[in-house]
Amino acid sequence: MTDNQPAALYRFGVFELDPAKGELRRQGLRVKLHAQPFQILAMLLEQPGEILTREAICRELWPDGTFVDFEHGLNSAINRLRDALGDKASNPRFVETLARRGYRWLAPVERVVPTEVATLQPTSRDPAPAPVSDAQTSFLDSVLASPEDLPQSSHAIVQSLFLLLQLMYLGFYIGALANLAEIDDLMSPLPHAQQIFIAMIVTAAVMIPVRTFLCFAVLFRAPGLREKFRKLWLLLLPMDLLWALAPFLLLHHINAGVALACMTFLVYSPFAQRSLILMGAGSPQA
Repeated sequence: MTDNQPAALYRFGVFELDPAKGELRRQGLRVKLHAQPFQILAMLLEQPGEILTREAICRELWPDGTFVDFEHGLNSAINRLRDALGDKASNPRFVETLARRGYRWLAPVERVVPTEVATLQPTSRDPAPAPVSDAQTSFLDSVLASPEDLPQSSHAIVQSLFLLLQLMYLGFYIGALANLAEIDDLMSPLPHAQQIFIAMIVTAAVMIPVRTFLCFAVLFRAPGLREKFRKLWLLLLPMDLLWALAPFLLLHHINAGVALACMTFLVYSPFAQRSLILMGAGSPQA
């Protein structure tokens, strides 16, 4: 492209990309997308249907070896791009992964010169809006951190932290079930003590296999784990908030102040787990 030639806009489905302004828009509304995923999207749109190699992306995004953890950085950028487009690696509509080779753009692309269109609006000829991801439809996801809000970090760190949190919960469940007599005595002065005691036993028994599943899913990088966890998280949240009271089961051994301090950390724990998954814990090769 020559210097006096206006920069093209790219339209695909309900999206449009404006490389000159550095904006991705969906039905006229700006979609938040960081620099690296944006650059990859622009490279894909410049050659739709052709293979964009991982090496070409590396040369463009991290020239002269300025980024040492290339594999994790690229995988993270591709995952964030897919999140912005509502795309899935297992059933791609936009970005197809070619194992160990690179990526290919699948959807039709319209290249528009800005002088042709003053403002681009969806027309009756546009395809029907693509199904959106849970992150776009869930109220909780709309007010919580998105993948674009989170920092990049080493895959080993985020995976280890996520696994440690799962092991912590497993320790709570198994420890509670191993000390039922002591906990029953501790709960006895409470109203509805028997119902609370039974609820504790049932939730611990149910959550042990759930936590075990999450550990193995992350260790073996189960396909689609990110999407599955974001759905499962809505069920985990009330359970995790309930088990944030677990330190009070140790009041025979610690004082109430320590139990309260530990509880405040545990209240944050479900949100930390969600963030770690979005940062790449358990992510397969992008």
